[in-house]
Amino acid sequence: MSEETVQIFINDKEVTAPKGAMVIEVTDQLDVDVPRFCYHKKLSVAANCRMCMVEVENAPKPLPACATPVMEGMKVYTKSPLALDAQQGTMEFLLINHPLDCPVCDQGGECELQDIAMGYGNSVSRYTERKRVVPDKELGPLVSTDMTRCIHCTRCVRFGTEIAGISELGATGRGEFMEIGTYVEKSLSSELSGNVIDVCPVGALNAKPSRMSARAWEMVQSASVMPHDSVGSNVYLHTLRNQVMRVVPRENDEINETWISDRDRFSYEGLNASDRATQVMLKTDQGWQATDWDTSLTHVADKLKQYQVNDIGVLAAPHSTLEELYLLQKVFRQLGVNNIDHRTQQLDFIDQNAMPLFPYLGQTIKSIEENNSVFLVGSNIRLEQPMLAHRIRKANAIGCEVVSLNSQEFDFHFARHYTWNLAPQQWLQALAEIAKCADSIDKLPAELRNIVDAVNISTDAQQIYDLLNNSQQSSVMLGAIAQSHPQASALRALSDFIAQVTNSNFGMLAQSGNTVGAWLSGVLPHRFSAGEINPNAGLNASEMIATSRRAYVLFNLEPEFDFANSPQALEAMQTADFVVVFTPFNNEQIQQYADVILPIATFAETDGTFVNTVGHWQSIGKAVSAPGEARPAWKVLRVLANKLGFGDVQYQTSEQIRDELKQLFTDEIDFTSHLKDFSHVNLKSDVNKMHRVSETPIYAVDNIVRRASSLQIAVADQESHVAMSTEQAKQLDLLNEQVVRVVQGKREVTLPLRIVESMSDNCVWVQRSAAQKDTLGEAIAPVEVQRTANA
Repeated sequence: MSEETVQIFINDKEVTAPKGAMVIEVTDQLDVDVPRFCYHKKLSVAANCRMCMVEVENAPKPLPACATPVMEGMKVYTKSPLALDAQQGTMEFLLINHPLDCPVCDQGGECELQDIAMGYGNSVSRYTERKRVVPDKELGPLVSTDMTRCIHCTRCVRFGTEIAGISELGATGRGEFMEIGTYVEKSLSSELSGNVIDVCPVGALNAKPSRMSARAWEMVQSASVMPHDSVGSNVYLHTLRNQVMRVVPRENDEINETWISDRDRFSYEGLNASDRATQVMLKTDQGWQATDWDTSLTHVADKLKQYQVNDIGVLAAPHSTLEELYLLQKVFRQLGVNNIDHRTQQLDFIDQNAMPLFPYLGQTIKSIEENNSVFLVGSNIRLEQPMLAHRIRKANAIGCEVVSLNSQEFDFHFARHYTWNLAPQQWLQALAEIAKCADSIDKLPAELRNIVDAVNISTDAQQIYDLLNNSQQSSVMLGAIAQSHPQASALRALSDFIAQVTNSNFGMLAQSGNTVGAWLSGVLPHRFSAGEINPNAGLNASEMIATSRRAYVLFNLEPEFDFANSPQALEAMQTADFVVVFTPFNNEQIQQYADVILPIATFAETDGTFVNTVGHWQSIGKAVSAPGEARPAWKVLRVLANKLGFGDVQYQTSEQIRDELKQLFTDEIDFTSHLKDFSHVNLKSDVNKMHRVSETPIYAVDNIVRRASSLQIAVADQESHVAMSTEQAKQLDLLNEQVVRVVQGKREVTLPLRIVESMSDNCVWVQRSAAQKDTLGEAIAPVEVQRTANA
């Protein structure tokens, strides 16, 4: 017998159990059924429902299996008369006040209380008194309540405190007068709030968008992967009559455990948006006309052949499937086009040849929990990557120190967190200070070494270096804000250098669901598939819109939202001769710049593969059929290739496309996050000018999420605004202003002013709402903030 295990008996069967494990953990491993309500394997033990009572030999009374640790020689009986009597008695008390409304309850058919009552409840209740009634709580647009059904298991309370990191729900009162609520009535604000629906064992908390729309046994369950961030959370899509009705988590401890973000859970509403593209549309002299696939693709092929290959720009969304991305670049490369890119949110491309095979996290998702320190560079990780933030939060709860370099203090919901607040134009200097703490700066190329030599080491820089260097396991993570920085290449290089000299993991937080897949498939101007160097590199995304092409192919993108400089992108589309749009949606905005609209399927309507931030390939099948004439994009591209005269594109399934790409890789894929060298960096900066800094709102990351109505309602009160510190407002004589004008180059916008004390000086935060497009341009750039004309 190992010192780490004990021998116990479960129902007279001898088993080996880990020392310190609870009885219920052992019985679960053995598939021995023990009923429970308050116990959840990812939450702390509460032991307040008393449903898991078991008999333990020599114990004077039944004990809760969830709170009883195993001991050497312990004999446990889960079905003895004493155990069953305790379980049945608890069940009877729980049903005393529970309403008999199973026929109209959304949880009916998948309710833990319903299932356990069938095994442990009586057929007739002995209780004849009046049942209690509890008023429902208003928790916002995502979670509905029927609080009379609540059995006080407190799973939702513990989830908020332990997993979401914010105590939004709590209990007031005692006994049968106890109620779960928010103390002061308000909406749930956590980006993980929808998980309380899953942990609730009864029908007290339900998904409001799908409330009373379908019964559990009517829906078909399909395994899928969500494409809205680089984690690739595993989910089940529940469908009815060819429509996705709801999304629930699919357990995968290596990726998302048993949780998903609200963005992944409720974005399905965008699949059923009113502006879904259902017909092939062609712009003619008489206006827009519906046409058939053959006519439209013949027209597209004929038009594309009329242009010089360098006059064509191909821009793709990195949340498309791997098969779509690979086939897109293959078709247009056969046409001779090298202006192909997916990095539409990026400004600085000077180090693209030094980039690794793909933007790798540098460690497994699960191993994030083992970090002793984490340094976040330009990242609001809670909103960018909610499930990665959850992993850091777990590490933070057991002692991991988290430090971030940002322009304001974001509410990460971490127990311990420090922000080094600096204007974005000062981030390079800050990283240079940290780098100078090392003894090996001579390894840096001359340009960067000169920057490092010129700085003085601040207290903040020394503390961050010491924290990383003295940690057993540490990480440096480059976030979305940093990657959209005009000096992103220099920030990448110094962050990588700091990670190497402190023996830390270095990770770039890929922004979209298939950013990694886009790198691997070759949707890049300078690389072919599998990382092969393209000797005739084309224009990057920024160059394609800055020097307008005559023809554009937009694949699953909306230029007014999906570009680092959206106004410039929209202008480029509007002035082009010919724009082909592969899109699941069709509206007036798209029709203003498109010449052909090809309706394609969304991720839920096609077979495909997504590659997450650690390089894990996840293939899914379609859950529903695309509406109207919409077709899977890989099939549309296959036919387009034939129209262009390319006879080698004859795939019958998406799996054939995926396997063709996979064969291009050797068995030893270079899983590294480190740059090949630090010699190409952009050091140009207007350090003395005030800069704006911004981010893509959590519910505006792609065209599906932007159309999820419940998510948009959830952030409806988060209006566009300008934020600055009191000191900054005083310097600009704006402290008493309610509204200000922000001027960025030739563009300007008038927005409400908010004073945020955590903002750094010499910069302002310009936040747009999720439903509003950015009319200023680059997210980090010099600006002037002025009084309005009528002030």
